[in-house]
This record gives sequence, structure tokens and C-alpha cells, in this order.
Amino acid sequence: MAKAFASQADLEEKKITFTQLSENAWAYTAEGDPNSGVVIGDDGVLIVDTTATPAMAQDLIAKIRSITDKPIKYVVLSHYHAVRVLGASAYFKEGAQQVIASRGTYEMIVERGEQDMKSEIERFPRLFAGVETVPGLTWPTLVFEKEITLWLGKLEVKIAHLGSGHTKGDTVVWLPSQKVLFSGDLVEYDAACYCGDAQLEQWPATLEALRALNAEKLVPGRGPALLSPADVNKGLDYTKDFVTTLLQAGRDAVAEKLDLKGAMALARKSMDPKFGQVFIYEHCLPFDVSRAYDEASGIAHPRIWTAQRDKEMWSALQD
Repeated sequence: MAKAFASQADLEEKKITFTQLSENAWAYTAEGDPNSGVVIGDDGVLIVDTTATPAMAQDLIAKIRSITDKPIKYVVLSHYHAVRVLGASAYFKEGAQQVIASRGTYEMIVERGEQDMKSEIERFPRLFAGVETVPGLTWPTLVFEKEITLWLGKLEVKIAHLGSGHTKGDTVVWLPSQKVLFSGDLVEYDAACYCGDAQLEQWPATLEALRALNAEKLVPGRGPALLSPADVNKGLDYTKDFVTTLLQAGRDAVAEKLDLKGAMALARKSMDPKFGQVFIYEHCLPFDVSRAYDEASGIAHPRIWTAQRDKEMWSALQD
């Protein structure tokens, strides 16, 4: 029997956890599903990643409303992927004034946002519950180059692009006074890294830039919140191991002149023993190997994933 495409067969609901990290920061995590972050300042709220649909965002909004009635003033996009950004419209009813993204994220939305939206919805329907509530692409209203600083009353919030990795536009949110970092999918823990349009060679250096912040708590893109400096370093090391092992497999496959199916078989030899048990590994690996093979072949700028390309790749890799 053919394996179900991507994660179409994944119907198991995940347990949501809403964890206070510091006086002003909370983590919204979901057993390997995409995480969001919440920062509550003196005069308003900032959201890091919106959830995938306005309907799904209502649960996060309800949790915020259980602890504050302050307006949700800012929405930060850690990158452009649909599962992170398409819920943004829900927050405008809660007072959102700005949707903030890096220049690289804006450029990715322009170049491939429409294709990515259709592709992601078909890959993983469970993560797009209430997709009919999505009004269309999410467009930033404030685009920055490298870093901006917001003040939520007396609370300093830094929003920065420290380098590429998961995508070319990756953005982190940093609370320097509380040593809390929201990394988006630059860091994962106990979950596979989706690398379909990653910058794999650059990713480790970006992780080291994150490490240099000396965060004491970190909310990864997927997986549990990391609640100690030791755990933060474990998350950084885990992600670095994943992407370097993957890229080396791609380089080895190109050196051996293997086709994509051969590259997949070779990658499994090094990837499965380390990561085969983590969340969404089987979903991510075909896309990851495709990108590693491309990057090792000299394709620096990732090819655009479309719903058609997804299915052609998936079919080509089936036994």
C-alpha cells in the first residue's frame, strides 16, 4: 500500500500547553506542532507566529484573554511559511497595529507565498483547521532589515534577523532583560527540522549567533519550551546536528552521483538512527533530502515548492 502523502494521515490532536517563562513571556506549545510565543508588556501584547488559520488562533487568543485584556498590538512573523502566518487576521480584531517581518521574509512572500500556502495546506490538513477562515496571504505592514527595538511600556523587545537557516528571512524575538528568546524554526527540539527551502550551509553559524545571546529560556519552532541554559544549549546542539548531518548526506550523494532516490537511501543511514523517532520526521525527510541534494549540487537559492512538485517528489521516492 502506498504511504499517505506527507502528513495527510496525521489526524491526532495534540495537547496544548501555555507556559509562563518570565514576568512578561509565555510559550504556546503543542507536542511537536508549531509553537507560538506571547509577550505581555505594560501597554499591550506581542505575538510571535500567529498559528495557521484565524480559527485556530482563537485558542491562543482565549489563553491570552484569560490573563490580560490588553490589546494585542504587534504580530511578528518568524518566517514566511503558511503554518506560521495565515492566522494573522484574527489579531486585528484584538487591536493589532503592525505585522512585523524581515526583508527576507517579505521577499519570500512575494516570490513564493501563494505556492507555499497551497502546498502546505495539502501536505498537512490537520494543521489548517478552519482553513476557510483564511482571507489570503499575510502581508507585513512593517519590514525591517536587520533589527528593530520595540518598547511595550518599560519592556524592551528586540526583533532581529541574525542570519539565515530555516529560511533566508528567519527572525527571532529577544527579551534582553529576562533572557528569553523566541527562535521560530531556527531551533527545534524533539522534532524534525523542515529544511525544504533552507540555507543549510549558513544555518550553523546562525545558531551560534543565537547561542551568543546567552538565553536562559528559549521557545523553539517545534517541541517543548527550553527552560534552562543547559536545555537551550541542547536545543541549539540538536538543531545543529540535524542540519549538518543532513547537508553532509546531500554532499555525499552528489559526490557519489546518486539520483534523488539514492540520496534518500543514503541520508537514512545517518539520519534515521539519530532522528527517526522525533515528531514529523517522516513528513520532513523527503523535502529535507531534496533541499540538501539541491544545495550540495550548487543550487543556492531554494527552488519553489508547489503542490505539483510536492506530489511528484513524493511519488518518485516511494518504493
